[in-house]
Amino acid sequence: MTDDEILSGIGLTVALAVGSQILASRLRIPALIVLLPAGFAAGALTDVVRPDKLLGPAFPPLVSVSVALILYDAGLGLDLRHLKGATRNVVVRLMVLGVLLTWGTVMVLGPTLFGVPTAVASMIGMILVVSGPTVVGPLLEHVRPSDKVRRILMWEGSLIDPVGGILGAVVSHSIVSGGLRTGHFRFGSFFAGIAVGLAGGAVGAALLWFTLRLLRLGETLGTLAQLATVVVVAAGCDMVFDDTGLIAAIVTGLTVANLPGFDMPARRPFFETLVQLIIGLLFISISATVTPKSVGPELLPTLALVAVLVLLVRPLVALLSAIRTDLVARERAFIGWMAPRGIVAASTATTFSASLATAGLRGADKILPITFLVIVGTVVIYALTARPVAARLGVARPPRARPLLVGGDPWVIDLARSLRTAGLDVLMWAGGGQERDRIREAGIELAAGELMATATDPQARLEGVTSVFLLTDDDDFNVLASIVMEDSVEGSVYRVGPTPDSGSVVAPHTGGDTLFGPELVRHALAARHEQGARFHVRAASDPRPPGYETLFVVRRDGRLEPVTEGLSVTAQEGDTLVLLGPMPGAGPTS
Repeated sequence: MTDDEILSGIGLTVALAVGSQILASRLRIPALIVLLPAGFAAGALTDVVRPDKLLGPAFPPLVSVSVALILYDAGLGLDLRHLKGATRNVVVRLMVLGVLLTWGTVMVLGPTLFGVPTAVASMIGMILVVSGPTVVGPLLEHVRPSDKVRRILMWEGSLIDPVGGILGAVVSHSIVSGGLRTGHFRFGSFFAGIAVGLAGGAVGAALLWFTLRLLRLGETLGTLAQLATVVVVAAGCDMVFDDTGLIAAIVTGLTVANLPGFDMPARRPFFETLVQLIIGLLFISISATVTPKSVGPELLPTLALVAVLVLLVRPLVALLSAIRTDLVARERAFIGWMAPRGIVAASTATTFSASLATAGLRGADKILPITFLVIVGTVVIYALTARPVAARLGVARPPRARPLLVGGDPWVIDLARSLRTAGLDVLMWAGGGQERDRIREAGIELAAGELMATATDPQARLEGVTSVFLLTDDDDFNVLASIVMEDSVEGSVYRVGPTPDSGSVVAPHTGGDTLFGPELVRHALAARHEQGARFHVRAASDPRPPGYETLFVVRRDGRLEPVTEGLSVTAQEGDTLVLLGPMPGAGPTS
């Protein structure tokens, strides 16, 4: 390829990777639904989006290292405190039974459906046992199931990927060493691979302990140290034994996330951005290597295989895994309806199909197109049906916003009542006993007493809370809490404006968006409420009475948008307004 073709290929690949994710976010659908056809179309219609030509033999190793970075980031988000009791039992069973039943089913059906040797069917079956956080995570964000179900599926997806990679490598080695026959599964090789991955994870954790704890590197250098450590450890392990870098990466992430002393933040903006870009690039690149000519003959047989995996294998795995656990029927049913295949299946198919085809195994060229079609089929099925299935089963959280109001003054409780009247699932927290009693008497859900301790833990996340409003009578607390809570909440953190003469010891503009504008600071709101001003809920289509000020807009789809010092919110048809009415006898305000 010429320099111009290489540059065009790089530019178009990045543009498609980012553009597809932006389009998916606008359409409010999982990005994979756009990424897969975009990459496939680019590979079919152009000659420049071809990673096998752009990168040559460097493409499979780069894919492996990239997946290791994704799994490291996934490991950072796994809290071992949640992997206990029934959750642990279900996850282990899902992995063991999922591997055995999926592998066995594909190995039995593969020769009949695709006309391939048992060895190739065995390889395809082992590739398809994986799921992965890259595809499960976005789908769960889209569906928003209950915390218990979400934890089980995320743990399964994150842990099955490296195990599946090792199993795939063992099967591939067994096939080649067995003279391109099915070969015998070599338990010695499997456990040797696990040992290499665990050793690599220990080395990675030790390196990060040295760089992050002993050298005390700042945020920028600390992030670079993590990136370098994962790449070096994953590459080193893969040199010793194929795909053991995946285990090393997730073990490193798990250790860093759960070992006392690291204090990793719940949100990692650099890694989140990097992982998002890597996912886009990998799906575009791998999809582009699949040609229409290779996909056509396998389309109908693969649809039959997808139907068996979705309708029979996965529900059976979930049913058996939930025996004698506290999972109720609806939770078991949803877990049985969530097993999409993702980037690890695509990356391992790319690697193993090429190596087996080079070794001369008949039918090895079908591994990648079959895997690609299974990925597309499962992602489309689950993406389009997961939300209505979750809603019908009653395992999805309400789609509307769930704000957390921190504070217990009378005006704050009155505001919470109004937001609840507007249809929101309001949660409150207050530190004082009297304030907590007021909240209970108002009939508003009161968060547990340790909520703020959880929120200020850099390794924790406030699951289910979409935004936080800090409305206490302590301006310094509001400012400090807005800083430390930014990494613990899915959405934004807001705080009420401080009293001008409060004598705060914290910089007043540090952390969090300031609510309502300079005229409606904390003391002004409290004073106006004490003198008779009240909050009112009105449809946006109704004319706003004179003297009423808009504080919040509740969108038709349940999103909550507050008015802040830097942003005024425009209401649309179907929205609901939360207004502050004037004090009795007060004249109109602007």
